Amino acid sequence: LRTHQWCFILFNVLLFHMLLFGADLLEEYFLRSLPLSYTDAKTLEIRERARKLDMDPLKANLSYTVSSAATCSDQEIFLLVLVCSSPENRTRRNVIRQTWGNVTEASGYAVLTLFALGKAASVTTQLEINEESQKHRDIIEGSFIDSPETQTQKMVMSVEWTVTFCPHARYILKADEGLFVSIPSLVGHLLSLTQLEDVYMGRVVHQVAPDRDPRSPGFVPIHQYAEEFYPDYCEGSAFVMSQDVARKVYVAAKEVAVSVPPDIFVGICAKRAGITPIHSSRFSGEKHISYNRCCYKFIFTSSNMKEDELFKDWKETSNGKDCSL
Repeated sequence: LRTHQWCFILFNVLLFHMLLFGADLLEEYFLRSLPLSYTDAKTLEIRERARKLDMDPLKANLSYTVSSAATCSDQEIFLLVLVCSSPENRTRRNVIRQTWGNVTEASGYAVLTLFALGKAASVTTQLEINEESQKHRDIIEGSFIDSPETQTQKMVMSVEWTVTFCPHARYILKADEGLFVSIPSLVGHLLSLTQLEDVYMGRVVHQVAPDRDPRSPGFVPIHQYAEEFYPDYCEGSAFVMSQDVARKVYVAAKEVAVSVPPDIFVGICAKRAGITPIHSSRFSGEKHISYNRCCYKFIFTSSNMKEDELFKDWKETSNGKDCSL
């Protein structure tokens, strides 16, 4: 009887790990997007223009005003984290600064966290942002009013700022402000990559159809986007781009006039530049992962985090204790 009990326990342990890591392997290797071809003349042109991109004219003709253009200077940044934030959410930004956004080094490589936002509709809030920017020097601010309708504009601004003022950042993580981000885990994974270019990685979304309902706020007419489905793209709460991808997206974005959410917009630009998204289920997407210390040291992101959760989870995962299998 005792032998059977031990066998039953061992079977459950093995089953748990098969479900935990097997799903990851299934998504990584069987749901991977097919690589795109570079034979298209337009794709080759975009990639060549991105390779030869001259940053000096960009600095003189930047489309947006920014409040921290000298933040990166000539630093060698391994991971630049751009947190898309709302002007009113100063408390959330401070929580991030005190938790995962406070990481400046992982595995010996430099990490920099900045906040991207548009201007506040309220004069009082805008004055508070000006004060916050002077104090922390970590805010990139666009000249447009921050609203649900300008989130794609904010994404374009972030890419434009990155290629102009932070060209030495090897990887860029775009993240929403409601996330927990395990910087050490993500940096460790990026260091293990053998693919050094065309890295566009996140939780890949497949076969999303454009909204064809004229009464919908997200309506996309056929003359703007004629395909039945959007190209595969990385879900927008968090995804990583290598510096060369940011440059290619920047070049391709000049010719994409589709009014779509920012993650789909980046996916369309990436496809035009011949870039295939790389799936990793260690990005949670829009899901909130139930807290477990070792799980949070392994995953890259978890969504919908409350502020008190962030403090607690960050404190526990930042200790030096290792995790067994």
